[in-house]
Amino acid sequence: MESFKLFLKSIVPLTDQEFENYRQYFKARTLPRNSYFAEIGKTSNEAAFIKKGLLRTYYINEKYEEVTSCFCEENNLTASYKSFISQQPSELSIQAVEDTELITISYTDLQNLYQQSPIWQNIGRTIAERQYMVMEQYASVLCNETAKQKYLRLLKDQPSIINKVSIKDMASYLGITRRTLSRIRKEITK
Repeated sequence: MESFKLFLKSIVPLTDQEFENYRQYFKARTLPRNSYFAEIGKTSNEAAFIKKGLLRTYYINEKYEEVTSCFCEENNLTASYKSFISQQPSELSIQAVEDTELITISYTDLQNLYQQSPIWQNIGRTIAERQYMVMEQYASVLCNETAKQKYLRLLKDQPSIINKVSIKDMASYLGITRRTLSRIRKEITK
């Protein structure tokens, strides 16, 4: 829980006692490789802090192809946010790329935290703002950068995932074909 507490402290000033007062709402959970944290068509009842591991978020497009929208790494949060917030079936899946350790909170427990403590309301608001900025940045990159720029950004921002994810998933995430990705990788290694 220490890494989670440090993460929260990076968001708002949170004392150790404030954390301990509400620690019972958070549960440790292990997610084996290839298993799901959220699934398309099922309501997402949990949000998670990734203590260790890597998750892939994807949706199914109109051609019934998986389109990767996020690689979620350690010391970050993840959820099928739309499903979690609305308590409606998810339009995306979140799958473990490798064995992953999570710290989770249920929707009900989060609502209880918000009612009990203004600091948790502040944490929730700040997290929502940060997630929105991440989404906007991703949309901007997809629309405004060339395929090579996208790959170079991935190398800079998330170098640890390069050898963990498949070429297919990486290309999907970058919004390019596997062939284009292979060509770019060859150019860069020359």
